[in-house]
Amino acid sequence: MPRPVEALIHTEALAHNLRRARAAAPEARVWAVVKANAYGHGIERAFPGLRGADGFALLDLLEAERVRALGWRGPVLLLEGCFEARDLEACSRLNLWHTVHHEAQIDMLAAHKTHAPHHVFLKMNSGMNRLGFAPGAYRSAWLRLSGLTQVEDITLMTHLSDADGPRGIAHQLAAFEQATHDLPGDRTLANSAAALRFAPQDLTLRADWVRPGIMVYGSSPDFPAASIKDWGLQPTMSLRASIIATQDLRAGDTVGYGSRFTATQDMRIGVLACGYADGYPRAVSADTPVLVGGVRTRIVGRVSMDMITVDLTPVPAANLGSVATLWGRCPDGMVLSIDEIAQSANTVGYELMCALAQRVPARAE
Repeated sequence: MPRPVEALIHTEALAHNLRRARAAAPEARVWAVVKANAYGHGIERAFPGLRGADGFALLDLLEAERVRALGWRGPVLLLEGCFEARDLEACSRLNLWHTVHHEAQIDMLAAHKTHAPHHVFLKMNSGMNRLGFAPGAYRSAWLRLSGLTQVEDITLMTHLSDADGPRGIAHQLAAFEQATHDLPGDRTLANSAAALRFAPQDLTLRADWVRPGIMVYGSSPDFPAASIKDWGLQPTMSLRASIIATQDLRAGDTVGYGSRFTATQDMRIGVLACGYADGYPRAVSADTPVLVGGVRTRIVGRVSMDMITVDLTPVPAANLGSVATLWGRCPDGMVLSIDEIAQSANTVGYELMCALAQRVPARAE
């Protein structure tokens, strides 16, 4: 039989979270961001839950081809734009919209021969300092693009670096507004954190497009300040594994590599068929929670490549074959947020989703 570990992708939860994004900015159209193979969920598995979006935003041409192969005929946006001139041919063939964030991309467009002009998203670097034109150079970039016969429409775009933290977004909004206040075109500014925290009160953010990413996949963009329950989100990925062995410990017995855990009393532990080679983080701290049969218990000892050991004291009925939920929703509906596991590993939910190993069977439900 197959090794008893699997990831479940919850289609209705994806649809629910997408609706939650739309409710935060009801006047805007909504991109479903499906980069990184839909944040590890699988584009094909996630698509049925996300087809209510107004468009799909992603990174590369192969992902765009997969979305088109699923029958999507609406907007598809390349968030990092084209990397070389021949990518523009694929944009023409697949009818892709694409981001322009440096002069070389404008040069490529100027030299591109196309019968159908392109829809481009002109990105401003309003303080993130990754991609985009500085506010002082933005207008000249817009003027160059607007003068090209290869360009039909220009959407004005920036990305907010501190929407999830105490600094906030006022400084970036001011830079964006100052540079674009009299430029025509649609606008897109809000990511997940901005959509949830600021868009309900700020009409600027509830512009023409919002770009929810992590919130759609059931992770809070500002955890631990707010949880998915606080934001009305549902987990979209559940990682589950079964108990493949049990051990009875005496006080003083140790568990796992490095004898990291020492039993202080007689106890029983279970061994789960999951480890860091499956995508569960080795760096989790002691006592990281896990649900066994819907009961909250804890990891004991180090996470190894293929196995995790858990305390069965709170779950005396657990035995071989009992199912543990390492993050997500257990069969009885109880939820263990991926954010809680990520915090224990000093990382973010994004990384855990994207790190799910190929060897873990995944299926949509």
